[in-house]
Amino acid sequence: MKPGPLLLAVDVGGTTIAAGAVTAEGEVVLEERVPTHRDGPGHALGVLEETIAHVRLAADRLDHTISGIGVGVPGPVDTKTGRVGEPVTHVPELSGVALAARLHERFGLPVFVDNDVNALALGEWRFGLGRGADSMVMLAVGTGIGAGLVLDGRLIRGASGFGGELGHTPIRFDGPRCFCGGRGCLSVYASGRGLAEAAQARVAGHVEAPLLQAADGDPMAITAALVFRLAAAGDALAQSLVAEACQAMGAMLATIVNGLNPEVVVVTGGVAASLAPLETRILRAAAEYALPQALARTRVTIVPGDKRTTMRGAAALVLYEMDSRATR
Repeated sequence: MKPGPLLLAVDVGGTTIAAGAVTAEGEVVLEERVPTHRDGPGHALGVLEETIAHVRLAADRLDHTISGIGVGVPGPVDTKTGRVGEPVTHVPELSGVALAARLHERFGLPVFVDNDVNALALGEWRFGLGRGADSMVMLAVGTGIGAGLVLDGRLIRGASGFGGELGHTPIRFDGPRCFCGGRGCLSVYASGRGLAEAAQARVAGHVEAPLLQAADGDPMAITAALVFRLAAAGDALAQSLVAEACQAMGAMLATIVNGLNPEVVVVTGGVAASLAPLETRILRAAAEYALPQALARTRVTIVPGDKRTTMRGAAALVLYEMDSRATR
């Protein structure tokens, strides 16, 4: 009996392109990971196409057919046309590329492209912690902070594709400038980049600071992971930064709960591994701001992300779009 069709799912990251063949139930059957800039700056698109070709060939050898391609990219996307917008900071060569049309022309398959966090949210909603829920919010806390919103069974992208930019919600109106140009955004306090930059600024001129010593005297070597590690070891400066991050995350969860009232909130991403042990503390902070009944009825989970989860998200994007178009 011939195996069932698979979905070819791709997550394009600033460091790694992860591509796989995924079943309609979310099982990753095949996968391949390659450095995004393996062939040097400016060549990520070629690496992406080659990686897709390799996975498709591997599926063919197993006698599987591919029914569609889903791609998550780290930037804004016009999902009606499949064109990547600007900026795509970590993979700038994708900016402005009509990616869906280009991949469709090469591979002859339906292609769907979206922001990577939107795809990730669809995957968690369809296959993971949000399965069976009508509404779910995904917060992806990594170098920056993005979000995916599924409300009443629909992915909310917004009028211009910026729906879910919760990382740039102001937590403190008089806070520091954010890299987006705003002030006091959640990303300033809780993202990997924000925590690292705050720590770097606070150790300036303090050669005896444990954070600086742990980074071998190089402030630019201070990372969010290092801040969390030294906070756990008792360093007062690192503890103050982590306390701000927890309070900011709590305020953001309250904003989500009060404003959107979802059934499920999932916090994931590269920084989530450091936040997970602090979940009780973050929820305690959320309780300071959230409507008690709404928070009590919201299932909040902090879980580290992985590339298999992001691939399942790109597969869920294909299923979501195919289902949506079939009902129009």
